Amino acid sequence: MKRFYKEVTVGQTDESWRVLLDGRPIRTAGGRPQIVPTQDLARALADEWSAQGKQIDPALFALRDLTDFALDAVAVDRADVIRALLPYAETDTLCYRADPEDALFARQLDVWEPLLEQAEARWALRFARVSGIVHKPQPPETLAGIGQLLEAEGAFSLAALRMLTSLAGSLVIGLCAIQPGADAEALWNAANLEEDWQAELWGEDWEAAERRSMRFEAFALAMRFAALAR
Repeated sequence: MKRFYKEVTVGQTDESWRVLLDGRPIRTAGGRPQIVPTQDLARALADEWSAQGKQIDPALFALRDLTDFALDAVAVDRADVIRALLPYAETDTLCYRADPEDALFARQLDVWEPLLEQAEARWALRFARVSGIVHKPQPPETLAGIGQLLEAEGAFSLAALRMLTSLAGSLVIGLCAIQPGADAEALWNAANLEEDWQAELWGEDWEAAERRSMRFEAFALAMRFAALAR
């Protein structure tokens, strides 16, 4: 598609913001008004439109895609998104460790345990730790508390959280990632601890390293989206 606009601006409507193309407001892929909660996010979306050349490249609309998901999917059916997230709490990566006699267990203890303890202190929760692959259910009150945390998040935050959790394989890491001041690289390294451990033992595969890099970019983008919408 050829670029069909010249001027990109940001306008305010009540306490929300929107991108204007030649003075006309944008709609989501689902046809809804694309109205966002902060000026920072609106400006970042405007930058995506301004960066387009003579031909529109959909790949350059990463923030727009997350925005549209927040408005077209999450805002329409929050319960469905929360239902999709809750199973990650039941089998969170950070809770499943190697056997204590394995060297990997010590690495997991060093990296994962501080994250899990911080999460428990921040949200007044208690997670069950498991060694080996046998499933151990989380306490019902922990799952209930996670549900309450998710219910308290807005549509834009939940959109980011869905992407973060899926990439990390951990709802705890996802929740930590949407907190102000979160360290993207540290959280991503925690999420990839076991993969990195295998690479240390057997050598790094360039295709796997490239996939890891691309997934980190997506992880960092979702964190940025959450921060811009906060």
